Amino acid sequence: MKILKKGSRTVLSLVLAIAAMSMSGKISAQVIGIKTNLLQGAYTYTPNLGMEIGLGKKTTLDISGGYNPWNLDGKKNGNKKAVHWAVQPEFRWWTCSRFAGHFLGVHGLYSMYNIGGHELPMLFGKGSWQYRHEGWAAGAGISYGYHWVMSPRWSFEFTIGGGYARLEYDRYACQKCGWHIEHKKKDYFGPTKAAVTLIFVIK
Repeated sequence: MKILKKGSRTVLSLVLAIAAMSMSGKISAQVIGIKTNLLQGAYTYTPNLGMEIGLGKKTTLDISGGYNPWNLDGKKNGNKKAVHWAVQPEFRWWTCSRFAGHFLGVHGLYSMYNIGGHELPMLFGKGSWQYRHEGWAAGAGISYGYHWVMSPRWSFEFTIGGGYARLEYDRYACQKCGWHIEHKKKDYFGPTKAAVTLIFVIK
């Protein structure tokens, strides 16, 4: 599947980039955080990983990505799934100091997906659970978050954001190898980010 192959390459590249930057002398002198979005993992069973790098006294750059190859009910039971990969970079401005307290962010997003058997009216319209949707989405938005420091190494972060995304996808009958119904484009305005994140801080 094209989405799975491209998604695995993209997320692998993200993981390697995070590892390389973490080990570099320039970045190791900065405060960085390695993180995972627990909300994304619990709701869509999507493994995900991110890194946040300190840029200035009150600014950071966050880069997160996720990859979901799972077919939830098996191909013999309607082919229900939320297969996708996604990358979301974000520039953040902190009200006090970075990696602590309140922050505002500007983020981008890009994703490719193959979703079937899910009711997602804001994205694909009412009755979307009857179909399979395969395509891409790209957009941007603004966000607000709070970083709660639990210890010198561990933190929790809560983030919510909204904005715009352009979706383009093909609609198929939900069953495996279902016939092609139509090609659609959609301008979406609404939530573009939600995260409850566990963070390990490296100094």
